[in-house]
Amino acid sequence: MSKRLNTAQMLVKCLEKEDVEYIFGIPGEENLDVMNALYESPIKFITTRHEQGAAFMADVYGRLTGKAGVCLSTLGPGATNLVTGVADAHEDGAPLVAITGQVGTERMHITSHQALDLCKLFEPITKRSKQIVRPDTVSEVVRIAFKYAENEKPGACHIDLPVNVAGMEVSDDERPLEKRTAPPEMADINSIEDAAGAIFSAKNPVLLVGSGAVRSKCCESLTQFAEKLKIPVINTMMAKGIIPYDNKYSMWTIGIPQKDYANKVLDQADLVITVGYDIVEYAPVRWNKEGHRRIIHVDTRPTHINKYYEPEFEVIGDMAHSLTQIRRRVHRNSEPEYALKVRGAMEAEYEAYAEDYSFPMKPQKVLYDVRKIMGDEDIVISDVGAHKMWIARHYHCRIPNTCIISNGFATMGIAVPGAISAKLINPKRKVLAITGDGGFMMNSQEIETSLRIGTPIVILIFNDSNYGLIKWKQMDKFNKSCYVDFTNPDFVKYAESFGAKGYRIEGAEELVPTLEEAFAQEVTCIIDCRVDYDENTKLTAHLKEVYASEI
Repeated sequence: MSKRLNTAQMLVKCLEKEDVEYIFGIPGEENLDVMNALYESPIKFITTRHEQGAAFMADVYGRLTGKAGVCLSTLGPGATNLVTGVADAHEDGAPLVAITGQVGTERMHITSHQALDLCKLFEPITKRSKQIVRPDTVSEVVRIAFKYAENEKPGACHIDLPVNVAGMEVSDDERPLEKRTAPPEMADINSIEDAAGAIFSAKNPVLLVGSGAVRSKCCESLTQFAEKLKIPVINTMMAKGIIPYDNKYSMWTIGIPQKDYANKVLDQADLVITVGYDIVEYAPVRWNKEGHRRIIHVDTRPTHINKYYEPEFEVIGDMAHSLTQIRRRVHRNSEPEYALKVRGAMEAEYEAYAEDYSFPMKPQKVLYDVRKIMGDEDIVISDVGAHKMWIARHYHCRIPNTCIISNGFATMGIAVPGAISAKLINPKRKVLAITGDGGFMMNSQEIETSLRIGTPIVILIFNDSNYGLIKWKQMDKFNKSCYVDFTNPDFVKYAESFGAKGYRIEGAEELVPTLEEAFAQEVTCIIDCRVDYDENTKLTAHLKEVYASEI
């Protein structure tokens, strides 16, 4: 007679049923049974150097694949270290499942070493937070976690496994539940016709597209919609590439704190068609402050509740289908001349930095050169800081999910672990982490993880020796800065201490050949590039002039 599986082994069987490829995390005493079960599983466990790094790796895995990334920790401090990455995935719509160890059930009623109520801790930052309290519930808890993590809007879920329950035997009839996906729902024909009528009668309609459109894979239908109906398209930071940036109707990215070129186009709109728009990225008060704009909401989910966002029509269903059906019912001849003039000004500004070889490098020039090196399908992972604002403005994409930006929760420290995850699942693509020196030092220990598991990424550090975005905001508000300065290690020596390769940019003409050489290496490379962040406050002044001017 064969020995029955214990709860930890059944948990792993359930994860296999969910097609889990990788689990990112750190082993601990309270998950010994789970680690032992994983040793016999085809699932690959990626040992990280910090649980936050593990959560960010699972976060980016979820964004790029649409399947829940999985991270694991022990109880107490291991679990609390997961929190930032789990919250980031939840806010940004990335499917993720976090698994934590826990004290035994016999200790939960008293004060106990490293014990926290983890279900309550994770509840505000997850869609579901469940504890496995009996061996015969493991398959249901796992299926609940993955179902809700991956359903629209995706997000994080949490499974808590007490150490004594992990070792208990499960019954012979316990089995992993089948993974079933409901077919997409289609929009009601009346809502499609109402939307078509509103678009036909509008003089200056504008499309505002968010990350939900990327998840729905409606890039082709959206591009056809814009081209046939001659409607300008503005994307949020997390929807870069939803329409190719070199398409004449692409008005690039909106969302930096200042009003930009895209805001001028949006201000002219008498109808805003939002597609997969999430208010967590770009609040409606920033583009509909008076609350009077006509809005059509195209999404798989009903509208958010917000007094600045009350759509006249809601088209709820598969977005690609909805856009195609609306497009077939509308005819428009007039070009959006004002938007095309704005686009011309944007292009001229972008190209103005092509031959700027000043040093320290202007962020505009850095990103211009990066775009020349990166192919259409190569992936940039942006950290959070002043450089993120420049990436939003100056790094353009032809394909969705080739520039990953944390913009719902906006979390520093995501770039290095996120890039490792991206390279793990896209080994043939170039993967570039762009980070400030502040964000880099938050999770730079994961360079060792990258070297150990063989994911050669390139890390480009915008080096200015301070928390640049906060300094920018201080200068804008008070015309002075304080408490934002720090010193850095020698990043070249730091790279070499890991066994990675380090480069230092000494002149602007060096960046392109250095990037080319770094991507030819078989190990992770770090490029230290000093940037001229005087451009931050100059941009604030410039955009005030742009916004006040006629184009």
